[in-house]
Amino acid sequence: MGSVVSGLLGGGAVDASDSTLEGSGVNVFHSSERWSLHFNDSKESNQLMVIDFAATWCGPCKFMEPAVKSMASKYTDVDFVKMDVDELPDVAQEFTVQAMPTFVLLKKGKEVERVIGAKKDELEKKIQKHRAVSNA
Repeated sequence: MGSVVSGLLGGGAVDASDSTLEGSGVNVFHSSERWSLHFNDSKESNQLMVIDFAATWCGPCKFMEPAVKSMASKYTDVDFVKMDVDELPDVAQEFTVQAMPTFVLLKKGKEVERVIGAKKDELEKKIQKHRAVSNA
């Protein structure tokens, strides 16, 4: 829902190319303004958000992309977000991202877990752990 509100409130000066990654349920942000709207909306919700900080030149990030798309399709109650650290360095810095890929799991705007590196199984276990808490 946050992406819908962000789209409605986005305005003209904001990059309109923010989108969902090929219908996979992964929201891709290309502007800090749209990200801020989405992030602020998420603070009101108990929904788990998983942010995938990646880069186009990052081999392990490309390796993880199919797994993240699959998880987004499987866990439709989780808000999956992807950001390119080179496009949005301010957001990456805000979350102290120092290596790629970095996955930050948030609830109500607060970090609950972090996975650094191409660790599919660890990421999925942490998603299951934190989405289960909100679905209980």
